[in-house]
Amino acid sequence: MTDLAWIDIAFTNARPQVVGALLRYFRNLDIAEEAFQEACLRALKTWPDKGPPRDPVAWLIFVGRNSAIDAVRKQAKTQALPDEEVISDTGDAESDLAERLDGSNYRDDILRLLFICCHPDLPATQQIALALRVVSGLSMAQIARAFLVSDSAMEQRITRAKARVAAAGVPFETPGAVERAERVALVSAMIYLIFNEGYSAGGPGREASAFADEAIRLGRLLLRIFPTEPEIMGLLALMLLQQSRQAARFDACSQIVLLEDQDRSLWNHTLIDEALALLDKAIRHRRPGPYQLQAAIAALHSRAKRAGDTDWAEIDLLYQTLERVHPSPVVTLNRAVAVAKLEGPEAALALVETLADQLDSYFYFHGLRGGLLMQLHRAREARSAFDRAIALARSPAEAEHIRQQLDRLSATAPASAK
Repeated sequence: MTDLAWIDIAFTNARPQVVGALLRYFRNLDIAEEAFQEACLRALKTWPDKGPPRDPVAWLIFVGRNSAIDAVRKQAKTQALPDEEVISDTGDAESDLAERLDGSNYRDDILRLLFICCHPDLPATQQIALALRVVSGLSMAQIARAFLVSDSAMEQRITRAKARVAAAGVPFETPGAVERAERVALVSAMIYLIFNEGYSAGGPGREASAFADEAIRLGRLLLRIFPTEPEIMGLLALMLLQQSRQAARFDACSQIVLLEDQDRSLWNHTLIDEALALLDKAIRHRRPGPYQLQAAIAALHSRAKRAGDTDWAEIDLLYQTLERVHPSPVVTLNRAVAVAKLEGPEAALALVETLADQLDSYFYFHGLRGGLLMQLHRAREARSAFDRAIALARSPAEAEHIRQQLDRLSATAPASAK
């Protein structure tokens, strides 16, 4: 670690609390961000010589607040003064504002900040981009590279997202118990969206692959805010279990390696152990939810020392439970993999075919369908499904994986079926 690396870590860890508190104070996302940046610049001038303050978060909030107040005052000097009676009735406004800030509940500040980023008026891509910019502090260039767009296009996307949030009039008061529960569900979904954006990035070295790590960091933050919430434990466990396989998901040529073919010695067992402990703790609450069920499925894969040891019967039962708790065509598609292992490709294909209308534009639907058709020696239909999958691939690695399946199909299919 370099001499100044600890400052960068302190900024990253403090950002959600500081920006959240400044947002509640000024009720303007741009001002809150600018105030945080100004506080960081001042910290870079003083912390290297004097060392970190006892409470870096409080220091950054205090300095950021004062710098923003100064900026607002300078801007106010160019505006006409209000009526005398308005000035006379303001009292000690600055002290009142300071009390609002200093007595804040950090948990609600961070939750509010996360909730603003996943406002339901925003498309999923804007939710992810806004959260990565505002909460995580990633640069515009980093986010743009991950989404394969120009810096200016990403800046416009985030600017539009901020404008929509401002126009929606998001309340800044502390949410009640019911609203807080709703917000937690939305925030959890947004964090998992960020994780999936990174996890499915399509190969090692891509900028978006760092998103998975950032989502895990946000998941840990959310769990610190709600340490007894089993679904948040399940969410974090699920992300840790999936991320534990990252080193084995691609070969030396950056080609996809399917789960059953992965070198399990490359899996990160530190992450697996942490995830299993979290999942066990969540299950003891006896309040199962979608994230816990998905984590339980991932845990069964992680506990199997070899692909042949996988308990597919238990996985099928968990998917059936997940279909009841959180019905989704993607859940059913995933269950079809377990059905193929237990009952064969014909039974799995029958289940997959029922999803055709809902998942026609989904890459994995056509990839799985093509694989099942290939096992059943229905070469022409398999080739058609694989062609459709290539057209829907989101990355070169996904497209190359399907091309490999087409090569296998050409090598094994009878001449009459080609």
